[in-house]
Amino acid sequence: MKRFILSCVLIVLGILTNNAQTAKKEISVVTPDKIEAYYFHFNARCETCRAVESEAKSDIETLYPGKATFQAVNMDDAAGKLIADRLKISGQTLLIVKGNKRINLTNEGFMYATTNPAKLKSIIKQKVDNQLGK
Repeated sequence: MKRFILSCVLIVLGILTNNAQTAKKEISVVTPDKIEAYYFHFNARCETCRAVESEAKSDIETLYPGKATFQAVNMDDAAGKLIADRLKISGQTLLIVKGNKRINLTNEGFMYATTNPAKLKSIIKQKVDNQLGK
């Protein structure tokens, strides 16, 4: 009976350790030299929410290949919630991060992603260029 209980405890500890390691791997690390763009969302999404993600991702990848990354983060997932908590995000947000500097482009994203994507792209370029020191 003691062996059975010990086996159960070891299995549970192994599962918990593995889950913690998996969650750590899924959290990206913000580095001071790299610009990272995040779009935080939930499972339930409207057309505008999808457009913000699509346009921002396309803009970041087109304007800054190799210099900036884009990550869509679902806050309904455990790993996504960890990233949101680390960056202190509580709702749908379009965020650009470089080191400890953050630019919140949520309003611009929702205002222009469907009605004027070129305007959104120019705003992203202006803000990211400022972060890069261009």
